[in-house]
Order: sequence, then C-alpha cells, then structure tokens
Amino acid sequence: MFSITVRDHIMIAHSLRGEVFGPAQKLHGATFLVDATFRRAELDADSIVVDIGLATRELGEVVAGLTYRNLDEEPELAGVNTSTEALARIIADRLAERVHAGKLGEGARELAAIQVTLHESHVAWASYERAL
Repeated sequence: MFSITVRDHIMIAHSLRGEVFGPAQKLHGATFLVDATFRRAELDADSIVVDIGLATRELGEVVAGLTYRNLDEEPELAGVNTSTEALARIIADRLAERVHAGKLGEGARELAAIQVTLHESHVAWASYERAL
C-alpha cells in the first residue's frame, strides 16, 4: 500500500460530555496538528498516490470550516461529543466527500482509504481510518 500525508492544524473551542473528561467538560480551547494520509494499492498513471497540492488545499479547506469555532455552537455537530477521535472521523468523512466530488482529481477516485490523525500534543494523538 502506498501513502502520502499532508498536514495542517486547527484551533477550536468545545466542551466534552461525560465524567471521564473531568475538567474538559467545561468550555476550553484546543489546538490540534492534523495529518491526513491518503492510501492506494497501486500508483496512478503519473506514479503518485494523489496530487499533494490538491490534498493540501482540500485539507486546508476542511479544517478552515472548523477552526476558530466553538464546536458546541455548530449546528452540524449538535449532539456530537467532539472528542479527538470524533473530530478525526469528521475530518476524514469531509475529505472523503471531496474525493468523491472529484476535488482531488480524477486519479483520487482510486484511493483505497483516508486516515486522519489529530495530535493533541507530542505524546498523545488519535486517528480514524475509513475506506473509500
């Protein structure tokens, strides 16, 4: 399996529901380093996984829709406990929509999977991988 990874970051505010989150149940800010990894079994006719420039642009647009926002107030996230794991899935799903819409080029339609990793710090991160 071949892969490429592009990187961006988000800065959000949110609160988390559940005793397990302790003080994070209150509104707080978080900054995440975001890695999006695109996978495919064989390289395309240009010997690439996907155009890195397009992948970078589309990841930037996806995270721009979340950054500097209080996620508790976003209608499309109503009822979602926006844990690191859940945010990784949201970003992966939004990238998948862009792949299916052709925004990463026609060759991207042959991608096998996308994995999104959110780094909370240098010692903790969470990932979500989905098939395409």
